[in-house]
Amino acid sequence: MNLFEKEALIREKAEEFENASPETVIKFAVETFPNITFACSFGAEDVVLVDMLQKISPSTDIFYLDTDFHFKETYETRDRMAEKYGLEFVRVSPKITPEEQAAEHGPELWKSDPNGCCNIRKVEPLTRILGQYEAWITGIRRDQAPTRANAKKVEYDTKFGLVKFNPLAAWTSEDVWNYIRDNDVIYNPLHDMHYPSIGCEHCTRQVLPGEDPRAGRWSGSDKTECGLHK
Repeated sequence: MNLFEKEALIREKAEEFENASPETVIKFAVETFPNITFACSFGAEDVVLVDMLQKISPSTDIFYLDTDFHFKETYETRDRMAEKYGLEFVRVSPKITPEEQAAEHGPELWKSDPNGCCNIRKVEPLTRILGQYEAWITGIRRDQAPTRANAKKVEYDTKFGLVKFNPLAAWTSEDVWNYIRDNDVIYNPLHDMHYPSIGCEHCTRQVLPGEDPRAGRWSGSDKTECGLHK
């Protein structure tokens, strides 16, 4: 399928899928693009998609970006899910270790240059792994942030040059948690400790009552995205 054909298909399916279930979107995605992967951060949306994928296409690759700075609870969630589903998550690492990063860029780069830290530990590794696929699945929801408000359930990712599926785009947080409860899905226990959005340990804090759910990410700066999504 050439780029012109992909763009025509995306336009057609973006409209068709607007009222479709996440499972319908996933089924189409894996059948149309066998060379597809799912990017898992082990947050609430992503554990839902892991569960759905295991029911629809258990052979689909699932990778995670190991920044070396995740909470221990995130790694524990990964291990519990791997055991439950018999999965081997693909680990994607930065090219340099935290020690090499500190030596080259100074200590606590996440404070002095959070975008630079994200580029090293997230964007470059993601670019590298996505270069092996023709499509990817994400856990983006429109109501997560203004930067995601216009996300379609299928779109062309111009940043990384492949088709992008967002099966949960139209879901609310309540929809996500209803699925987790109804299907007994393993989730990160930090969600029960006022961490609605979980990133690296250095750049994530608890969210106070009344704050935006993503207020705990890069708190104190004007940064709102790690660079993985537009």
